[in-house]
Amino acid sequence: MPKTITEQNLNSLIDALVQDGTRVVGPKRAGTMTVYEPLSAGVELSLAEMPRRSAKEVFFPVCENILSFQRTEQGTTVTDVDVCTFPETVLVGARPCDAAAAPVLDAVFSWDYRDEFFLERRKKTTVIGVACTKCDDACFCTAVGLSPAETRGSDLFLTPLAGGGYVCQVVTDKGEALVDQHSQLFADTPSATPQPLAEPAAGQFDLKRIKAWLDNHFESPFWVGISERCAGCGACAFLCPACHCFDINDEGTEKEGHRRKHWDACAFGKFTNHASGHNPRDAQPERYRNRIMHKFKYYDDKFGQTLCTGCGRCIRACPVGIDIAAILDEIQKQ
Repeated sequence: MPKTITEQNLNSLIDALVQDGTRVVGPKRAGTMTVYEPLSAGVELSLAEMPRRSAKEVFFPVCENILSFQRTEQGTTVTDVDVCTFPETVLVGARPCDAAAAPVLDAVFSWDYRDEFFLERRKKTTVIGVACTKCDDACFCTAVGLSPAETRGSDLFLTPLAGGGYVCQVVTDKGEALVDQHSQLFADTPSATPQPLAEPAAGQFDLKRIKAWLDNHFESPFWVGISERCAGCGACAFLCPACHCFDINDEGTEKEGHRRKHWDACAFGKFTNHASGHNPRDAQPERYRNRIMHKFKYYDDKFGQTLCTGCGRCIRACPVGIDIAAILDEIQKQ
């Protein structure tokens, strides 16, 4: 028998988790926009619109210390960050396109080097996804093989009901444990009518056909044509739930400081600048080509997955109106 939870009890679940000391992150109004932020109470949860930034920050912060150093007359002391201190976290209200990006990122963060900062946060986070009942012209999750009811990446998945509340689908053991620990907030409901799901307008892409074109068109005038408008601002990469490039810098003084990870973006002019001064991608067409290649060829070559979940944030935020879905459609027609 399916379980359901009322909106009031969902708020009560968040309140109980916060009171227990769990870090709870979810969509929250901040000024004129909605963003994923830590919640201090259930009433702060705001599921009315898609958060402006993606949920990857829960696992992969914009910047973070990875060690600290201190130099004294006796020598230099280096102290690692203890990832065991990362808090147990519940990410509630994740859009399917955001939740689905997390397992995609697992591949690269556990590949030739295990990034314990990302992986420890993944291990300690329970994801409560919510189906989308609304979309806009930028949404194209269905075009890359996902859907507004995609459960991949979620541990517990909520689908809004016509009369209010949500039907709950337990996806993983983490989700089951969360339901068991707060069973008084869930009800067994013999029948429930879900709200109609969102229907993104974009048709499904033939990703194999697109990749086959990319395999053979590294050098093509097509890249110049589509990237002439790109300003190289990097907003697309920073808002993307799947982009994951970062840089590492030492910050502080000669005597003490921190080594820090910072997000980076392949659109930036100096992203590939070598210490020698050589820059293999010194022109914007080469940088935009890398963005498309990375998402729809290189990541597939290495991990058998597409590095895009169709959230549409890059389309909404691009200051010059570049539409990645339109570009993929154009490639597909080549």
